[in-house]
Amino acid sequence: MKIAAIDIGSNAARLLINEVKISNRKPEFIKLNLLRIPLRLGMDVFTMGMIGEEREKMVIDSMKIFSDLMKIYKVEHYRACATSAMRDASNGNEIIRQVKETSGINIEIISGDEEATLIYENHVAEGLDKEFAYLYIDVGGGSTELTFYENGKMVYEKSFNIGTIRLLNNLVTPENWQEMKDEIKDNIVSKRPIVAIGSGGNINKVFSMSKTKDGKPMTLAHLKKVYKEFNELSVEERMTKHNLREDRADVLVHALRIFNNVMSWSDINRIFVPKISVADGLIHNIFSQLHEKK
Repeated sequence: MKIAAIDIGSNAARLLINEVKISNRKPEFIKLNLLRIPLRLGMDVFTMGMIGEEREKMVIDSMKIFSDLMKIYKVEHYRACATSAMRDASNGNEIIRQVKETSGINIEIISGDEEATLIYENHVAEGLDKEFAYLYIDVGGGSTELTFYENGKMVYEKSFNIGTIRLLNNLVTPENWQEMKDEIKDNIVSKRPIVAIGSGGNINKVFSMSKTKDGKPMTLAHLKKVYKEFNELSVEERMTKHNLREDRADVLVHALRIFNNVMSWSDINRIFVPKISVADGLIHNIFSQLHEKK
């Protein structure tokens, strides 16, 4: 069975195509293709309240490409979700209508809480040590989703309008940070030691740059060190020194700031980065629903 997920975020749109095979009664998810297009919708939406003409065309053209790829791969089931930027865009619904007309793709706008739930759909914590509690931290361009997992259950989830594109445009207030801090202090508490599970393109990039072995955590001390180094470099210097694309180099320092704050406020000093995403969660969600119907 071939399943596709489209995640239209504030920074980029992603198409993930997986083939799902059943092995020993368990599903095996095999990645066939992952295409990322840096639409940067948040650059328009968080400053103007709408998606401008140029980026509107980029969305429509990108969805035509995604639709063609799904046909080539003979995708049987898909789900397309848009997050923070499309939620806030005054012309979001009109663009969704145009996408449906031009490519046949049906885009759903999902809430921040639904976004957090999709990260949880990856079920990463279920394979980890039950002696710990786990905080999923998903940092996007428009929002940060926190999901707290303890005793095999999700006990807290919350979406905050603090994201890398908002920070890049100086649109996050001290009050926004204080709300996040208060929420964390009140809700991310456990008698067990808490470790973090990070997701999003930025933390994946930091993890690969750190040369940490897969399955091993990075420390908060390391994240703080990388943040300090990147914060002292210009975007051009980050691109040259670390071989980064511009659309990664300009937001990476803001992502690190979010991860550092969340981990510091929740007294977490280790973070696992298992390369999970909203798109992966969508694939798992589609498969689970199909399986339940059977």
